[in-house]
Amino acid sequence: MTLDVAEFHEAVYSIVRQIPQGKVTTYGHVAKLIDMPSYSRHVGQALKYLSPEADPPVPWQRVVSSVGKISSRGPGTDGAQRQREALEAENVQVHVGRAFNEFLVDLRAYGWFPAPGTITFGAPQ
Repeated sequence: MTLDVAEFHEAVYSIVRQIPQGKVTTYGHVAKLIDMPSYSRHVGQALKYLSPEADPPVPWQRVVSSVGKISSRGPGTDGAQRQREALEAENVQVHVGRAFNEFLVDLRAYGWFPAPGTITFGAPQ
């Protein structure tokens, strides 16, 4: 499958909008669901550039790393803390890891991993 950047971003947002409240999935699983399994980092970039005014809203907080870690947003940012708070508001339990500001979600308890091909996604018209 070949998508231009706008189509790829819209496909990512379409999938992320389908993650149920109280569940999370991984960057890699979103990439698999849009039939681009080697594009997990690109999924992260699409979410990084998500407009706060996206309509309908995209629940970006529901996407975590392959081990359930909330990804750092770089030094001097509070993105990981905001993601933690947003998940906790959805009753997702977030554990503090060993490292400073390391937050983890139990993927066995909160993971959402539908089989590829079972979820539809849209691209802009």
